[in-house]
Amino acid sequence: MNFSEVFKQSNQLCKVSPDGKYLATCVQYRLVVRDVETLQILQLYTCLDQISNMDWSSDSLFILCAMYKRGLVQVWSLEQPDWHCKIDEGSIGLVSSRWSPDGRHILNTTEFHLRVTVWSLCTKAVSYIKYPKACQKGIDFSRDGCYMALAERRDCKDFVSVFVCDDWHLLRHFETETQDLAGLEWSPNGCVLAVWDSCLEYKVLLYSLDGRLLSTYSAYEWSLGVKSVTWSPSSQFLAIGSYDEKVRILNHITWKKITQFEHPATINNTKAVVYKEVVKRPAVCSDDLSLHNITIGNTLFNTQSKYEICPTPVQLPVVKPDPDRANPKIGVSTLAFSSDSRYLATKNDNMASVVWVWDVQKMSLVAVLEQTTAVRCFQWDPRRPRLALCTGNTKLYLWSPAGCVSVQVPTEGGFQVQSLNWHCSGDSLILLGKEQLCLCYMDNDQEDK
Repeated sequence: MNFSEVFKQSNQLCKVSPDGKYLATCVQYRLVVRDVETLQILQLYTCLDQISNMDWSSDSLFILCAMYKRGLVQVWSLEQPDWHCKIDEGSIGLVSSRWSPDGRHILNTTEFHLRVTVWSLCTKAVSYIKYPKACQKGIDFSRDGCYMALAERRDCKDFVSVFVCDDWHLLRHFETETQDLAGLEWSPNGCVLAVWDSCLEYKVLLYSLDGRLLSTYSAYEWSLGVKSVTWSPSSQFLAIGSYDEKVRILNHITWKKITQFEHPATINNTKAVVYKEVVKRPAVCSDDLSLHNITIGNTLFNTQSKYEICPTPVQLPVVKPDPDRANPKIGVSTLAFSSDSRYLATKNDNMASVVWVWDVQKMSLVAVLEQTTAVRCFQWDPRRPRLALCTGNTKLYLWSPAGCVSVQVPTEGGFQVQSLNWHCSGDSLILLGKEQLCLCYMDNDQEDK
């Protein structure tokens, strides 16, 4: 495993192009495009204000930079650096900007979710879509890029509109059986649309492409309900994380629950491996305590950590949520399937320092990773069953069926990893700090042997 030098970035805005060749980063009002292999700067663009959001087009030829405070979007071309496009939403404002799957249309959501404006880069045509709902996930595109589902709110009722992305004509429009729709998501094969209600009512609805209600699922009533929803890459399973600290898995044939995964404070499962991070502070002699070492040296007060396997039963740290505060830190907020749909990683919010890994094939718990501090982010390798996670310290953690490892990020100044993203090849990781980033290169040839 090797690490690159450290580069500047702002607002965690750093993305690899869909073709995996380029790395775009934002530094205040500048957009920097680098070659992923050499990290040499290929293009440098200057925007009109600080960049709030940045996104690649699907063909990696254009980059969108949104400046929400100004209601502006600027688009840059990689092939023709002199070409540029500016979209000004004016006084109506801007809260969200994103590409359509074809990479030639931009969808802007105005302030107060008054409308979605579709701008064409090719014809300069403009289309308007009214009544978009302000919710957790109100727009989703099918994986093949053919359809867009949009959550709408009108006359105090929830609706879903399905648009064809080629010419933006309305394919289906139907009312949903929700009190307050919170999100929607297409299955990876594009056949089914999952729609879920707000946390006040436990309800998940499954619709076909033509708007037929295929199934309704509700686990319980009169308590906080759905907190997270995700499809498996194979489209065979829908995982639902709930406020009752359980994950329920629905199958794609009958849409019934086939199993549920619980997150108990005490682990008695003898087949699960419990990895506990153990911290060891290096001994410091008086010679090391010079002012130079304290200010310049980055390894002096770095803690070293490793994983120890704990015999069951194991008691996990639990934080009791404050019942008087909104959005209590309890329940399963994060779910992620591995690329082969074999494993599911989960995080239960009142056990913020613990990541659970489940074997979906065997419907059982495989591993529990107990960290010393709260887990900020975890993500699966897009090619292998390998999970990377970070906790806001100077380390990177990796889990695979073979075991667990803690790696110190060897950069000056104590680079603290706030979030991470895999390169699409699975050969490298982008590690993001508060105002910096670095790349971690994996030695996959050795691991594959």
